[in-house]
Amino acid sequence: QVQLVESGGDLVQPGGSLTLSCSVSGIRFRIYTMAWYRQAAGKQRELVATISTRRITNYADFVKGRFIISRDGDKSAAYLQMNNLEPEDTAVYYCNADRPESSENFWGRGTQVTVSS
Repeated sequence: QVQLVESGGDLVQPGGSLTLSCSVSGIRFRIYTMAWYRQAAGKQRELVATISTRRITNYADFVKGRFIISRDGDKSAAYLQMNNLEPEDTAVYYCNADRPESSENFWGRGTQVTVSS
């Protein structure tokens, strides 16, 4: 059974930091591209950052310089370090595992991040 479990979401003040974690099981973690998406209330889900199997990273313009995505193959986990958080970053953050070669794509259930004073 494939499971992606996000954790680390919280209420944080503007300018604060959080690190989200995504624990993955049931798949060969190392062969999947990992990504973080987010969905704010009333808005569509949007891509935040990706990290390939070779650790090549890409970021949405709205988080460049503030967020860092990483992965740990030994722990089968992906992370999203979020710095200088803004109220606009408030959303449910979702972990995603993708392998286009086999048309496999898996999602976690999300973790809530709220940025507010």
